[in-house]
Amino acid sequence: METLKSAVPDALKQEISNSTPSQLPSTCSSLLHFFHKLPQFHQMIKDLTDPSVALCCKDRNAALENKLKGNECFSNGEYSNALLFYSKALRFAPVDMGDMEINLVALLYVNRASTLQKMGLLLECLRDCSRALRVSPRYAKVNAAGWFRRGKANISLGKFEDAIRDLNISLMLEISSSGKRQIEAELKIALDKFKRIGIPGKKTNQNQSEVPDEPDQVKLQCLLTTTKGRGMFCVDDVSEASLVHKEDPYAAVILKKCRETHCHFCFNELPADAISCVSCSIPLYCSDWCQKQAGAPKFDRSSNSFSDLEGLADDLKNYMSDVVLAGASTLDTGHIAEHRHECQGFHWPLILPSEVVLAGRILVKVIEQNRHASADSNLVGFLDLSHNYVKLPPESKLEMHIYSIILLHCLQHVYRTELPISGIMLVILLSQIQVNSMAVVRMQAPKVKGPIYEPGNALTSNLEQVKVGQAVYVAGSFFNHSCQPNIHTYFLSRTLHIQATEYVLAGSELELSYGPQVGQWDCKDRQRLLEDRYSFTCQCTGCSELNVSDLVINAYRCTKLNCLGVILDRTVTTCEKQKLKLLIDAPTVYSKQVEKLKDDNIAEVACHVFESDYKLEPQHCLVCDSYRDLESSCAAISQTENCCKRLQDAIASNEVPTNILRDAVKYTDLLRTIFHPYNKIIAEVEDNLAQAFCLVGELQAAIDHCKASIQILEKLYGANHIAIGNELIKLVSLQILVGDTAASGSISRITAILSRYYGSHADEIYPYLRHLKGRQDAD
Repeated sequence: METLKSAVPDALKQEISNSTPSQLPSTCSSLLHFFHKLPQFHQMIKDLTDPSVALCCKDRNAALENKLKGNECFSNGEYSNALLFYSKALRFAPVDMGDMEINLVALLYVNRASTLQKMGLLLECLRDCSRALRVSPRYAKVNAAGWFRRGKANISLGKFEDAIRDLNISLMLEISSSGKRQIEAELKIALDKFKRIGIPGKKTNQNQSEVPDEPDQVKLQCLLTTTKGRGMFCVDDVSEASLVHKEDPYAAVILKKCRETHCHFCFNELPADAISCVSCSIPLYCSDWCQKQAGAPKFDRSSNSFSDLEGLADDLKNYMSDVVLAGASTLDTGHIAEHRHECQGFHWPLILPSEVVLAGRILVKVIEQNRHASADSNLVGFLDLSHNYVKLPPESKLEMHIYSIILLHCLQHVYRTELPISGIMLVILLSQIQVNSMAVVRMQAPKVKGPIYEPGNALTSNLEQVKVGQAVYVAGSFFNHSCQPNIHTYFLSRTLHIQATEYVLAGSELELSYGPQVGQWDCKDRQRLLEDRYSFTCQCTGCSELNVSDLVINAYRCTKLNCLGVILDRTVTTCEKQKLKLLIDAPTVYSKQVEKLKDDNIAEVACHVFESDYKLEPQHCLVCDSYRDLESSCAAISQTENCCKRLQDAIASNEVPTNILRDAVKYTDLLRTIFHPYNKIIAEVEDNLAQAFCLVGELQAAIDHCKASIQILEKLYGANHIAIGNELIKLVSLQILVGDTAASGSISRITAILSRYYGSHADEIYPYLRHLKGRQDAD
């Protein structure tokens, strides 16, 4: 990319940087004409689309090499390493590679199943056995081993009836005498246990999970607003915790950093028996279903009938068909597979940025829909999404021009006659993705002191969401932003869920957070981020009306003893002055805002804001007007920075020396004399101390500092915000550890908060909380 950017003439760069959407035909055509004469461009396209140089193709030699390494590790009892090598071999192995007797992929599944069984991962073992049988249902050696492994796994799972069937089939297929004796020994074990236990209960389908019924969604209306364009409004009153909207993505793509850890279709964490695409080595999937939905070419022989096998009873033949066909799910009618056009031995899906790959998936889906509908609609206008192309910086405009041309040349290897070569539409599409796409997030697995989820351990890190994917939700993109949102988004698999977090009156706009919220950052920082990322100036209530959080979050302490008034620096003062001016210019709004602020107890930190003629000044207390020299205060704060950094580094290493902890406590006392008691920095320092004391085993001190941090955050966010629920999870992990009876109350409060944001899915999204509840019940 940098090579192409540097090659573009300055005059053309200037033309692109000043371009508007109406000028895109000219700028795209000029850049395309220039690139067609540039050897570096043609070489780049060749590198991205030539299967002979791609790193994503199947590789027989790499598969065999990893198989041998896996075998060696398995023989040495190094099962974790064996699992790693067998999985790598499966990723590279051509699905049709084999000799007269054995298919390599089937053999690798059996080998990995053996490893998974040794590691106690029995359900994963069963799935791999079934995959081996589906890939090569007629290879006797693989079949005998596959059914045998299934039988052993089912014995360990207590599914003795299935184990007996598995072992009987294996016994019939096994050729060697020693193998038959081994199977007969396991079969005797299964029969004995089955006789003792008797007839099992009702069998469950492992491929289906219990999903609670979703409540009816709220009736919505998309309306044009005067300041924010289109927005989503509720037709009727919406109760707190109501499901507002649910939507699958129009298109989605996994982020590069998560390619090895999360499923490329549903974005859930990969299990130990992850599977790859059957035609390339790029994507990994958590299940056969996700693999097929993403568009992997179908390659299995599971449709072969077992009716001609001699020596087997009909019920066993039917059982074989049921097992082998269990993973051969079919696609929904009209389903457009998102990975299929990338699965041609091309290199570009691995190299190009995620948002560019996402643009390719959107473009391909529109083309395929047009094919099915026998129509020729506008490729990008079809989505009806807004964009911010005019406000983009020159660097972004140039990159979008270049990537659009590169992507179209890559896609033309699949869609030769159905793509415009100029890239005009893709430039706008990339701009639309920047504004309208959502980050698909997952709750990050927490760090705990000691083995995870075992009694005697406590949470020692913040619970945070991590971005794993990027997706476009057409209806979801119509919801506008607010720094004080009344709805919350979360994801189950790749499906977007939007839930009301408060009671919303009919006719009100439903607003979500694009990132920053009141309590997280102050007003000036929120507005700067939204302007930079989304090209709009936020005018929500959090940014246009006074609130306690924005006043205290970065405030300094009053120099007068026992005064809780805030002292603001110059930048915060300028922002808050703008809010005051807007209110004073609207007397009716001002009087209502004053009443609201009184209800919020703002008088204890800034009673002067109630005076209509008050002139807000930096470095002066908003309660008693005392002066603070912020230059000297900042100099004192700088003395504590190294100490705080050393403490954070020690926490990250899980080793906190006594002298570092002692210095941190000392400098925290200094910070309390400078910053306002509700300043977020104090909350963060208290949280660091809680984690440090937990690591050194002083749990009561950890609890005290954790509570102190939560008390400050409640002032910033409000008592029922999701951020408070996350902090309470850390607190309750400590309370359970010391046997504090207050833990049950904390869990009840966490449950109430999370229900507002996630409904009945809270335990699914917060698995650590489920374990905490189990520990509390056990105690």
